[in-house]
Amino acid sequence: MSHRIIILASGTGTLAQAIIDAQDLDIEIVLVVSDQVKAQVLMRAVEAGIASEVIPMTNPRHLWNTRIIEKVAEYKPDLVVSTGFMRILPPDFVHRFPTINIHPALLPDFPGAHAVRDALLAGVNVTGTTVHWVDAGVDTGPIITQMQIPISKGDDEASLHERIKKVERGLIVSSIALILPTLERNV
Repeated sequence: MSHRIIILASGTGTLAQAIIDAQDLDIEIVLVVSDQVKAQVLMRAVEAGIASEVIPMTNPRHLWNTRIIEKVAEYKPDLVVSTGFMRILPPDFVHRFPTINIHPALLPDFPGAHAVRDALLAGVNVTGTTVHWVDAGVDTGPIITQMQIPISKGDDEASLHERIKKVERGLIVSSIALILPTLERNV
């Protein structure tokens, strides 16, 4: 029986697509969740025959927290994979569902939403990408895997981020393969 995976994404879904296309993973992607109504990842889910749900951010925040927890619980995931989901997940969520995230920096350096820009502003020669367990903090969970990416002299934020994304597509798939044997299955 395959592991049940839920993908969280806010944007174009290139990382989600890498997971969808990964033939060697023993997974069933049971749901794609986005907080953005017009996110391209939703079309990728439709094209792949995967259920999708939009849960836009609401005020007060606790209503959104409740909605995302309830929706994910309906699908009984073995693993939740955050692929460019630009929301901080509530502590109740990450304590209940094993969740990993991919971040465009070598954590613990450059946590947060502007990691690529921050690395460039810091003048470092090398940055990278990190797959980590999600905890109640911002990019503070235990590291699973990392890959270094050198910063070139001509890099700007867009060019560097695109090079990082290319590496991330392979790293997220290999990281999922690495941790699948450690997960309990929800039957």
